[in-house]
Amino acid sequence: MRESAGLDVLDRAECLRLLAEAPIGRVVFTDQALPAVQPVVFAVHGDTVVFRACDSDGVAESVHGAVVAFEADRFDPVTNTGWSVTVVGRACTVVDPDELTELALMPLEPWTHDDVGGFVRIEIELVNGRSIPPR
Repeated sequence: MRESAGLDVLDRAECLRLLAEAPIGRVVFTDQALPAVQPVVFAVHGDTVVFRACDSDGVAESVHGAVVAFEADRFDPVTNTGWSVTVVGRACTVVDPDELTELALMPLEPWTHDDVGGFVRIEIELVNGRSIPPR
């Protein structure tokens, strides 16, 4: 389906497929009553987005129990095509030992290797996406 701005509206399945291909995304949250955005290495894991938070950046504490947005995109400047997917859902730090063991096997490296923190999970409640079609 194409919307009035000329962008194609993506269905949930296509959004999740594209999201799973992106290496970097951005978690959008509130930090000390101000909007904040943090780039993260992530993975789609079932109906969740998971990422590893560094102990020193405070993201895990800021997002735990909060409704957050998560966005990833890709754009090709040569063809002028691309896509953007946004997810909204409740975030929480992962504490279950079995889930921690499972997530530790995923290729989710934090930005800095000397500050390895825990995992954050975002339940995918709402998802929407748009693509820029070729002209």
